[in-house]
Amino acid sequence: MATTTAALPEASMDARLSRLCVAALRIGVALLWIQNASWKTPPDFGRRDNGGLYFFTRFAVDHPVLPPYAWFVEQVVLPNFAFFGWVTLLIESALGAFLLVGLATRLWAVVGIGQSLAIMLSVLNAPNEWHWSYYLMILVHVAIFATAAGRSFGVDGVLRPTWLASPGRLNGLLARLS
Repeated sequence: MATTTAALPEASMDARLSRLCVAALRIGVALLWIQNASWKTPPDFGRRDNGGLYFFTRFAVDHPVLPPYAWFVEQVVLPNFAFFGWVTLLIESALGAFLLVGLATRLWAVVGIGQSLAIMLSVLNAPNEWHWSYYLMILVHVAIFATAAGRSFGVDGVLRPTWLASPGRLNGLLARLS
């Protein structure tokens, strides 16, 4: 019996440490998105001086990774760049905000995977790019999804019991997204 009761505090400490590490990962990724949103400056997002977001988006055409994606960027994104700049800014800002507070983290982890793929398809073949940074961005979002990271010191962890206990489709959806 002594071994069993002695193991309980250790297991509890391990669980708390794991939850703390998951929360730190989620918050670190949130700060990455917030910082990256900061240099996407409206209204032209760098188009006028071939800088900022426009400069990096052009890499999808100048150094293509996937020809259909390069065609899409050249024919659709670049001609409508202000719209796509705003969409990028809003998505990355929302990614940072929602991951920071830990709300709907599984949904935002999937969005993060998609955004990381879009970035990767734009700049992977650009000069001096370290391809592992994009693979790691995708993998960290997979980890956030797999661990339901918002349940660790996030809003998901606080509200999920209420969502699970309450009837209704919205509550069920929120519980699945948490």
